[in-house]
Amino acid sequence: MSKKCELTGKIPMKGHNVSHANNKTKRRFLPNLKKVKFTSELMKRSLKLTVSNAGVRSVDKKGSFDEYLKVVKNKNLSPRLKKLKKGILVKSPFKKKPVVKSASKSASKSA
Repeated sequence: MSKKCELTGKIPMKGHNVSHANNKTKRRFLPNLKKVKFTSELMKRSLKLTVSNAGVRSVDKKGSFDEYLKVVKNKNLSPRLKKLKKGILVKSPFKKKPVVKSASKSASKSA
């Protein structure tokens, strides 16, 4: 089983255990991974993912699993989540905010 977060792409880091005598031995810092079940309202299905605690918190902050997948970068996602993201974007296109021109810029040009 891979020790990689499927949402954030976190992987184990390398480092040293350092003793009081300053002896260094190699060790690995593993991400805090959990198996979590997420449900996609748009695709009407649920997925069981291996996700870091930071990934779970990121999904909670965005409000839903679908909203998180819309804004996250593809390079961090696992291959099966990339396919799911593509399906979600097809069903619910990402809406850009309208560009509003500020009044202060146009007022300074006319004056």
